[in-house]
Amino acid sequence: MTKSRLNYVEAAPDAMKPMFALEESLSSLSIDAAMRELLKIRASQINGCAYCLNMHLPAARKAGVPQSKLDVLAGWRESPAFGARERAALTWCEALTRVEMTGADDHSFETLAAAFSAQEQVEITLIITTINAWNRIAVGFRSQHPVEAQDAA
Repeated sequence: MTKSRLNYVEAAPDAMKPMFALEESLSSLSIDAAMRELLKIRASQINGCAYCLNMHLPAARKAGVPQSKLDVLAGWRESPAFGARERAALTWCEALTRVEMTGADDHSFETLAAAFSAQEQVEITLIITTINAWNRIAVGFRSQHPVEAQDAA
């Protein structure tokens, strides 16, 4: 376990206001809460952000994502639990989250474009971009998620 580096909200509250406003704006998009949470969780898995996983897994359950689907999200490509639109969005999520490796490849974009309207493509991209920014903030500053006493090491 690593020690938290600093509390970024306390250190620069005015600088963080736009990030919080951006995050709040995501709830008004046409992409439903379950899909938003799946994207946030998948990007956070890739980025190794325990803080964000701790936040978005309960939010996904609250949005109606079954636990059985969350259990296999890391292996979604091999699971029959995910529909065509989820697969297209998750493909794009991985391409953008790993942009240094994928270059946001044409196949991933074409898969997204075949399943979603232009507006939805932008919204999904904004959701993915935002969670990647949050992951980098939380991982970079080693944000610590709450731990129940029985789960503490």
